[in-house]
Amino acid sequence: MLQYLFAGLALGAIYAIASVALVATYVSSGVFNFALGSMAFTVARFYYFLNTESGWPILPSAVVSLGLFAPALGAVLYWLLFRHLRLRSPLIKVVATIGLSVALPPAVELVFGKLTNVTAPGLAPVPLKVFHPFGAAVNMDQIMTYLGLVVVLVLGIAVLQYTDLGLKVRALVDSEALTSLSGVNPTRVSLGVWAVSTVLTGLAGILLAPTAGLSVEGMTYLMAAAFAAVVAARLNGLATAVAVALAMGVVTTVIQRYLDPESALSAQIVPSIPFAFMLLALLYHAWRRRAGEPPAGGALDRAIRVAGGATGGPAPARRGLADPTLIASGVALLSVAALPLVLPEYWAGLTATGLALAIALLSYTLVTGEGGMIWLCQITFAGMGAVLSAELATYHGWPPLLAVFVGALLIVVVGAVIGLLTIRLGDLYVALVTLTFGLLVQTLLFTRDRFYNFGQGTAMPRPGFAEDTRVFSYLTLGTFLLLALLIVNLRRSTAGMAMRAVRWSEDGARTLGLSVVQMKLLVSALATYTAAVGGGFLAMNSQSSLPDSYNVFSGLVWLAVLVTVGSRSLMAALVAGLSFHLFPGVFQTYLPTGWAEVPVLLFGLGAVMVAKDPDGILAVHARQLRGLLARRGGGLPQPSGRPAQAALASGSPDSAVHQLTGGDR
Repeated sequence: MLQYLFAGLALGAIYAIASVALVATYVSSGVFNFALGSMAFTVARFYYFLNTESGWPILPSAVVSLGLFAPALGAVLYWLLFRHLRLRSPLIKVVATIGLSVALPPAVELVFGKLTNVTAPGLAPVPLKVFHPFGAAVNMDQIMTYLGLVVVLVLGIAVLQYTDLGLKVRALVDSEALTSLSGVNPTRVSLGVWAVSTVLTGLAGILLAPTAGLSVEGMTYLMAAAFAAVVAARLNGLATAVAVALAMGVVTTVIQRYLDPESALSAQIVPSIPFAFMLLALLYHAWRRRAGEPPAGGALDRAIRVAGGATGGPAPARRGLADPTLIASGVALLSVAALPLVLPEYWAGLTATGLALAIALLSYTLVTGEGGMIWLCQITFAGMGAVLSAELATYHGWPPLLAVFVGALLIVVVGAVIGLLTIRLGDLYVALVTLTFGLLVQTLLFTRDRFYNFGQGTAMPRPGFAEDTRVFSYLTLGTFLLLALLIVNLRRSTAGMAMRAVRWSEDGARTLGLSVVQMKLLVSALATYTAAVGGGFLAMNSQSSLPDSYNVFSGLVWLAVLVTVGSRSLMAALVAGLSFHLFPGVFQTYLPTGWAEVPVLLFGLGAVMVAKDPDGILAVHARQLRGLLARRGGGLPQPSGRPAQAALASGSPDSAVHQLTGGDR
């Protein structure tokens, strides 16, 4: 038992170091860093380059990696991205950091090369020395981990409590604006915090590499475990986060003593422990009504909040048929419809896959664009739709289309329950709850033998009339247009106006007599259904419900690509789905093999850019197009929406309600 305890404390110490980095950046800048895993991988990969590939000794490699490279990386990322996010909306913060997490690994692999063997050394010399205190074995890697946590905690407490620098950091946590009024430069303090937190993140990555491997997947698991500890600490309790992290590590190792290492149950339970901790913590906070995340900055900071909402500003109430953006959308749709006819079989297959993905991406348009909720489990609903429809079609003899559309209805219940449970939670907690749910389903459900089937999944046939790829493409495009039309009609309905009011201001909507619960449940149900239908079409396209295709962190890439193009635009879902598959196909076909990761890098960088243009690429180009046509027509560009007073004066009730409820925000 003592040996399991020592191993658990070592694992928990790594989680604790990572959670300290998360807490430091969140309380000082209001940014919850979803790129922590990728940043840990970047620093650990640089250490591996120096120590293993270049033959440097451990000490110089560690000094250069943690003393020079890591703080420089943190400072550069702060200057390029994080300093722009402090007062941005929660959605922009989440998507921008997700974009960074997507972009960093391929950038690192382009520079240092892709590892075929992920076994990596830590900070202890190899072969490892093993000690036997009280009869239990403890290796040098574990001792270095204990020392790392002790050094972090002692230095951290000493600096924060007993130095002028610590006083400045604590002042910045309370209010950036008041800190600047006292003569302290908050930018320099924040830059220092991000530099130090990147050192801690890199240290955690280097310490984890010997056991979890030097891979993005291993570092991502580190990130998820650190999330659990920080959530249990309500995002800002450093001591609680460290204690929970240590407890998670101990539970993870001790429980293995009582599990059969060869059983499938053991392989499912052990990875789920951090997510179970997070779920229990969230339920406890919700029960105690303490689940609203602490606001970033003080009252003065929020009073001078800069523009940059999650979904942009008001849009026109209605557009005429001659509106250039509608004409451009029509031309784009006709072009997409022509693709299956003019492209060769390979590219027609990629087009069909992109169209199926576009259906699933419409669920983000609903839940995030319409509902204003940050859900990170839409790919999980797509996977559940794929698995269930394949089960119904293969084992129960249902027609494939009926299995997809009816099976999706059963998934709606799950989405509605999650919507009901998360309504009272803050935006960041909603994101973490849905991420946790997705990870639990991925670990406990998708890996079951019946569904996983050695990675093959369950067979999912296409409809008999659509076995040809081109015919299936048109069936998929027709389904996308049908769902898009339903969303358009929803936006124009009374329920759509109520949803806009709730998205703009929940308190204001309540004063109008609107039910926030009903509106959010409606959006949750519709988004879940759409995602499940999209998953069913993805399964029909590949003719199998491949569980590995619905990895939660791949869903983060889906969200990043969609928000980059535009979170509320229906055309954005179509463009994002096609780009996600056609763009990499171009690189794999026509460019050297080493460039295969470039599309992922560009997708990530595009998501990072939402910090500058929250409306997305399509909205930016639409404004530019309207402005260009207005100038050529001799007039000034028309504003994107009329003031509320003008709408009232026009005598149009629809326009007035449209503007007063925030337009299409």
